[in-house]
Amino acid sequence: MLHPITFSIPQEKIVNSIPTKKKILSDLIPGIESTYIYNTEESYYNEYKSSLFAITRKKAGWDCLSHYEILANGCIPLFENIDNCPPNIMALLPKDLLIKANKLFNEKFSNTNSITEDAIHQYYSLNNKLLDYTRTNLTTYALSKYLLNKIDNKNVSKVLFLSEDINPDYLRCLTLHGLKEVFGSNCHDYPKIPHLYKNSNLNYSSRYGRGITYTNLLHQECHNEELDYSIKEDIKNHFYDVVIYGSFHRGMPYYDLVSNSYNPKDIILICGEDEHNCIYNDWVSKGHTVFVKELIV
Repeated sequence: MLHPITFSIPQEKIVNSIPTKKKILSDLIPGIESTYIYNTEESYYNEYKSSLFAITRKKAGWDCLSHYEILANGCIPLFENIDNCPPNIMALLPKDLLIKANKLFNEKFSNTNSITEDAIHQYYSLNNKLLDYTRTNLTTYALSKYLLNKIDNKNVSKVLFLSEDINPDYLRCLTLHGLKEVFGSNCHDYPKIPHLYKNSNLNYSSRYGRGITYTNLLHQECHNEELDYSIKEDIKNHFYDVVIYGSFHRGMPYYDLVSNSYNPKDIILICGEDEHNCIYNDWVSKGHTVFVKELIV
C-alpha cells in the first residue's frame, strides 16, 4: 500500500495558548537570507510567537518543517499558492483553514490602518482552530499513530527502525521521535540517531537547521544499547513485530535479511525527500507499505 505522510512536531514544542502579539507579520521571510537572524530555538520561536501571521511557502518540496513551527508557536501561516498543492502532498495539514487564513489576511489585515475589532475576533477564532488541529493531528505522536493505523499489523509492540545514514533527515527524525513516544525503548533505532537524544556533550546548534525543533528530545534510556549487539539474530528470530526503514533513499541496511525473515507487509518504507524520482511502486508491488512525503499519484 502507498500512503502520504508529512512532517510533524513534538508536543512539547506547542504553546499552551496563543501568545501576546506585537506585530502583524513576521520579519522572517522564506528565501530572504538576510532575515535568517535567529541562532537559537528560543529566539526563532519568539519571532513567531510575537507575530499574528508568518509567510511560508513551498521550497524544494511543499512540506517544510517551518509550517509546523509557525503553527506550534500560535502564529498563522500565510501559505503562498496553497491552492496549488497536490492533494496527496501535505495531506495531513488543514489546507482549508490555511486557505481561509490567506483570505482573512488579504481582506482584513493587509491594510494596517483599517484593522477592526471584528477582524481581530476572526483572527483569534481561526488561530485557535489551527492550534487545536496542530495539537490533535500534527504532533509526532499523532503521526506515529497515523502510520501504525495504516499498516496491516495491528498488534505491534516492538519496532525495529533502521537507518543507513544517521545525519539529520527531518521526516526520519520526527517519525522516530513519535514512535519512541508510543513504544519507548521497544522502538529500537539502529544505528542510534544521536542528535535525537539529550546529551550535554553534543553541540546541537551545529546541526542542520541549527538543530532547532528536532534535536535533544529523548532521554538516553529510550535506546537499549544491548539490542545493538544482537541486531542480526533478532531480525532472524523475528524479535520485532515490524521493521521500518526511515529513508529508503538513504540506505536499507540488512534488507535481504529482513525480507527473508519478515512478511512483506511488516516491512515499512518511508521517503522524506523534497525532490526525488521514486520507484515506490516497485516496493509496493513487493507487498511493502510505503509512505511518501512529496507524493504525486
